[in-house]
Formats: sequence, structure tokens, C-alpha cells
Amino acid sequence: MPTYKIFGREPAAVLAFVSILVKLASAYVFHATDSQQATVNTVAACAVALLIAISAHDSAGAAVFNLAQALVAAAVGFGLKLDADHQALWLSLVTVVIGLWSRTQVTARVTREDLHLAA
Repeated sequence: MPTYKIFGREPAAVLAFVSILVKLASAYVFHATDSQQATVNTVAACAVALLIAISAHDSAGAAVFNLAQALVAAAVGFGLKLDADHQALWLSLVTVVIGLWSRTQVTARVTREDLHLAA
């Protein structure tokens, strides 16, 4: 199994670096809460997962959805007034867009028996 690198480093090392940057920025600049720091780290982890899914030529739909979910959580964590119903609506939109895109990428396998039954 190939090893995926970001800026020539393992994804875990990149995420550890991002985590340290978030902590330093929070300590000296932004003064973010522990919850906000965790949310930023979650968004970073989801973004890295999406990059790995794309580079591995794997289905990126789940990674896109998880990134969208993390971004909504981050927005709420940083003060966006978005109740649970509206969060669900936005994530439903993301799900539909992923489904519409995936539909164009997938082709069902057709066997001779399928062709014979259709005739």
C-alpha cells in the first residue's frame, strides 16, 4: 500500500503541526476555547482525509461529507447562529450534491443475462 505524503511528510505529522499552530495561535493571538481548538483540528483532519481519498482514487463522497460536517460544526463553534434544523438542511444539500455527482461517476455492470432478460 503506497504511503501518501503532504509537503513530503506523513499526514499525521502535518496534522500534529497544525495542532501545535492552533495551540500557539490560541495562546498568543486568538484566545480560542478548547472546544474551538478541537473544532479547527477536526476540520484539518477531515481536509487531510479528503486529500488522501482523492489521491488514492477512492470514493471521496464520504470524505467530502465529513469535511462539510466539520465545517458546519466549526462555524457554529465560532459563533454562527445555526440551529439543528438548519444544520440538517445544509448537510442534506451536501448529501444531494454528492449523490448527483456520484451518479455520473458510477456505471452499473451489465451481464449477458441482463441483456437477455431485457429483450
